[in-house]
Amino acid sequence: MPRLNINGQSRDIDVEADTPLLWVLREQAGLTGTKYGCGVAQCGSCTVHVNGQPQRSCSLPVGAVKPTDRVVTIEGLARNASHPVQKAWAELDVPQCGYCQSGQIMAAAALIAAKPAPSDADIDAAMTNICRCGTYQRIRVAVKRAAELAKTKA
Repeated sequence: MPRLNINGQSRDIDVEADTPLLWVLREQAGLTGTKYGCGVAQCGSCTVHVNGQPQRSCSLPVGAVKPTDRVVTIEGLARNASHPVQKAWAELDVPQCGYCQSGQIMAAAALIAAKPAPSDADIDAAMTNICRCGTYQRIRVAVKRAAELAKTKA
């Protein structure tokens, strides 16, 4: 039985090792903020952090996640949506339908952590998630705003 550290809590999970992490998060852990989109790691709706790095959880088998790895979902990013990315998303009204946004936020949070002042090229390289509504310009503006908010928070 695998043991996972999800959002700072150690959990025993009773699934086969080849089960995608996405389904463990949604079905076993009850964390439904991480969304299923394509199932082949292209759209990014299922993005979570594993040891601070964005990962597409739909194609990551739970057996590849070690008990010492730190898995963070949108629910564990920050209390009360207080992360600078979450604040920027709300301030700038980024989502349209919202389905992809938890994955977008997780990708943006990893980018800001790695590059506190991302350039347009950095944003283009890191933000590879697909948005059917086409909110890419608002996402770009929100990533820059989140970087500003993160600086003032520090």
